[in-house]
Amino acid sequence: MATVQINVRVDPKLKQAIDDYCRPRGIAVNHFVQEALIDRLEELEDIEDLKGVRHEPTRPLSDVLAELGLDD
Repeated sequence: MATVQINVRVDPKLKQAIDDYCRPRGIAVNHFVQEALIDRLEELEDIEDLKGVRHEPTRPLSDVLAELGLDD
């Protein structure tokens, strides 16, 4: 996979915390930051999805179970 470099300035305490977390675990800081960015983007997408379904009508669980034939 091709990669590009991005630059960001962070608080020195944050950088130290990242280093302190990654170093003893053998995690590359680059990998840690990349995964954190991916996770955050996924969270933001999930939030947008939730906003879209927030006002959809709901159905009682008993109706859904009956429809699925699981209403013992």
